[in-house]
Amino acid sequence: MPLQSRLTPLANEQMDDAQRAVLAEILSGPRGNLDGPFLAWIRSPQLADHAQRLGAFCRYHTRLELRLTELAILFTASWWQSQAEWQIHEPIARQAGVSDAVIEALHQQREPDFEREDERVVYLLAKTLYQTRRVDEGLYAQAVETFGEVAVVELVGVLGYYALVAMTLNVFAVRRDTLAPLPFVEP
Repeated sequence: MPLQSRLTPLANEQMDDAQRAVLAEILSGPRGNLDGPFLAWIRSPQLADHAQRLGAFCRYHTRLELRLTELAILFTASWWQSQAEWQIHEPIARQAGVSDAVIEALHQQREPDFEREDERVVYLLAKTLYQTRRVDEGLYAQAVETFGEVAVVELVGVLGYYALVAMTLNVFAVRRDTLAPLPFVEP
């Protein structure tokens, strides 16, 4: 599905060699497209290169199940009211096993009634971190007990990376070009 943004269109012939190299790497990787924040980041090939590698790790290679990664991404999209992030990841989250009820609650920015404890822990860690910029000892211990220390480190990385994605998408007004209404009311 095509994207729209406030960015000046960047044609292949306008790109320099560094931009073309990063574009080729992105297109040959698991994403296979210049979707989401890469539309903006390709303008800075060094940023695009580092960010796409971090993003590939956060999305495809953490110790977390895809369902939990996508839950963290949807929470972030809702927190930042990131139109494109929600548009891109809502169907992926659903396919990965996040329930319709959890997705709808996140969309409405209310706490879901979780049936799965691991999802509740992801939600609480994300909400607490974004609200207070800290995680208390009790929640930290619960997260480590649920996922293990390394996975908690990776979860924090996912939250940080997708906050960067949301900010990028919001600043450059990146959206899926669709006839459907936007997921969030624009401020």
